[in-house]
Amino acid sequence: MPIQKGKGLLVVISSPSGGGKTTVFQAILSRHPQYKYSISATTRPARGNEKNGYDYFFLTDEQFDAKIKAGDFVEWAFVHGHRYGTIKKFVDKALEDGDVLIFDLDVQGANSMQKVYPSESILVFLLPPSREELKQRLLARKTDSIEVITQRLKNAENEIKRIPQYDYLVINDDLNVCIDKVDSIITAELCRPDRLLPVKGWI
Repeated sequence: MPIQKGKGLLVVISSPSGGGKTTVFQAILSRHPQYKYSISATTRPARGNEKNGYDYFFLTDEQFDAKIKAGDFVEWAFVHGHRYGTIKKFVDKALEDGDVLIFDLDVQGANSMQKVYPSESILVFLLPPSREELKQRLLARKTDSIEVITQRLKNAENEIKRIPQYDYLVINDDLNVCIDKVDSIITAELCRPDRLLPVKGWI
């Protein structure tokens, strides 16, 4: 018997750079193939094996400007020197279809998403167990210069101040436990009566 879909759910996951959000949302998506990932548009260059239309929509500054002018973004912001944006038509389609749509957004994007979709979105912040642990994770990635890492750590201090605006805070000190907690948060949100009512067969 097919499972009844309730109202769509927008799950925004944020963390300081190096906080583990990419690993966590990829694990959630592997557990739940029916969930979907919101692909952001960005003006930053692709890294490594990143693919256009899969990891991000890689746009030129001119293309990004055109989308802003056309009103195509739910939100957009400068992050670490580049622009990122969430494309509105994909979000609206997911809500219409009753899908779970997962977002990897910074604190600015999370705030904008909550303003536009206050009843459809939940915000989850992942926090490493300490500043030193975050620094070591950034160094271990070996993808950024010391100058960039220093800036990311400085940005993290400002991001942490915004945690009270989030619905959930998960400390990412044990990756598997962290993934389980985020998975449980989504499951619990999907069981809220306001997302399920009216129930088919009981109308």
